[in-house]
Amino acid sequence: MSFASRGLNIMGQELLASLARKAAPLLGRTGFPVPPTFLKVNWEKWWFLKMVLPSILAKASAILELIRADLVLGAGIFVVAGELLGLGRMPPLPEALLGFLTGLFISGSANISNDYFDREVDRINQPGRPLPSGRVSVTELWTLSLLFAAAGLSAAARLGWPVLALAAAIWSVAFLYNVLLKEMGLLGNLCVAFCVGMTIIIGGTIVGSINGIVLTFAALAFLFDLGEEIASDAMDVKGDILRSSRSIAKRKGRIYALRLSVGILAVFILLTFLPFLMGWLGYGYLLLILAADLLMARFSYRLIRSNTIEEGRSAIRQLYLTWGMFVAAFILANLI
Repeated sequence: MSFASRGLNIMGQELLASLARKAAPLLGRTGFPVPPTFLKVNWEKWWFLKMVLPSILAKASAILELIRADLVLGAGIFVVAGELLGLGRMPPLPEALLGFLTGLFISGSANISNDYFDREVDRINQPGRPLPSGRVSVTELWTLSLLFAAAGLSAAARLGWPVLALAAAIWSVAFLYNVLLKEMGLLGNLCVAFCVGMTIIIGGTIVGSINGIVLTFAALAFLFDLGEEIASDAMDVKGDILRSSRSIAKRKGRIYALRLSVGILAVFILLTFLPFLMGWLGYGYLLLILAADLLMARFSYRLIRSNTIEEGRSAIRQLYLTWGMFVAAFILANLI
């Protein structure tokens, strides 16, 4: 049993014992007899707790890592943001929920299948990932990917044929990227960025409004993800040697790729001011985006100055979290 599993086992034992101690006085007050041995049970001998519960928790942890929980939540939030931008206000709850689920499950399906096609590279770059580490089997991976795809397309179908067509197109492009275009360098990066930008378009389509602000935010999502993808490739050059990847970092070097990435992020930062300059959004948006832009400029500087893969990946994650938190804050501000 691994260290993590032992830890989960101990936590489970302590939790069950704690529940038993709290349940005893409650049972006593209801008049039910409490066996004297109730609190003396050797919970460690419970086969469910010892064998099944740690396994379930470990599998759940592996699945969350497999789907990249932060990315799928971001995809769902971006769809809702597209609805908000199209309507100028928060959409009705059913449309918001179905839109969120569409983005979450379609993104999750693509992320899951991506791990299968990245398995050889991950054995070098990230051996702790669920598939190379053995925490998830190939059969489990494909079953989960298909279930997520079915759930996402079902949610999209409830929102109408145009939304279903867009969701199916995004899923198809993402799958094509995983199978073939991942090796194509910039073309592959453009495909991923396209899928991310289209989450905003899906949101606008749900509410029947593809206006200037929806298109601007779709362009922002596209540019941000394009810069992030190029930077991520620069962190994976060692593993790319195993495959016929034509990434920018592999062809022109890590420094060139990081400079190009930061240049794209600079264009992204400049474009964030367009909604305010066009009068689409007010000073509340300006304050939010100024704070986000300052943080992203700082993390972009850290990225281009990074000396190790770990430093670079940390900067990329901070950039992604900043952009995601801005979108979430923007949505929450419109809820108040």
